[in-house]
Amino acid sequence: MLIPIKLSQISRLIPSVGTGGQFKYALGDPRKILQRLIISSIGGIINFLISISQTGNQTYNLWLLLCVVFFLYIIWGPILESSRKNLKFRKFKFFSIFDGYVSDIYKTEKIESSREQSNRQGRLEIVENKRTWLVLELEDEDGYLDKISFPMENKHSQIRVGSNIRCLVTSNYRNFDRDIYLTDAWLPDINLWVGDYPYLLRPAFEEICYIYLNNLMRK
Repeated sequence: MLIPIKLSQISRLIPSVGTGGQFKYALGDPRKILQRLIISSIGGIINFLISISQTGNQTYNLWLLLCVVFFLYIIWGPILESSRKNLKFRKFKFFSIFDGYVSDIYKTEKIESSREQSNRQGRLEIVENKRTWLVLELEDEDGYLDKISFPMENKHSQIRVGSNIRCLVTSNYRNFDRDIYLTDAWLPDINLWVGDYPYLLRPAFEEICYIYLNNLMRK
């Protein structure tokens, strides 16, 4: 079941500025954090050295400001990334709460990174770092909607075919018949959240689901 919600509710569900959970996601794995640190350090040092050479000039304050900006890149970089992701999702025209069930569950392998290393014969070979992802196919009384995938963890063993699941669906088409996008999802029966990127402010989504579904039951 797709339950249309007002656009005014979207700001409650998807913030314009990244949250703590979204910051953590955008910060990335240790390799990505190291890349950010390198960019932050090199950019900060270069601008600091330039600012020293510009002491007494009108551009001194500008170079000093750029130095601070680069040194803080490790902080504002993930905030900017998550905020842009949120704003991109909020630009769609129509939003609905999806209240359905898990129709199928399966696993897939995704390559997270790869590198070259020498084998015993001295030949270069590609070593791939793979991770298991869980895929949930979603349906309701009207049929198949879409699927949601995310890195698998031990807690996901609770999920079963037929489990009730809710998420936010968006599209630029009022009838949601094509080009739809899903947020992270909530399984209320086991109180478990799943998804790759944490779009939703989860307590607010749970509250809105309760209000909208109760209103439907009263009609």
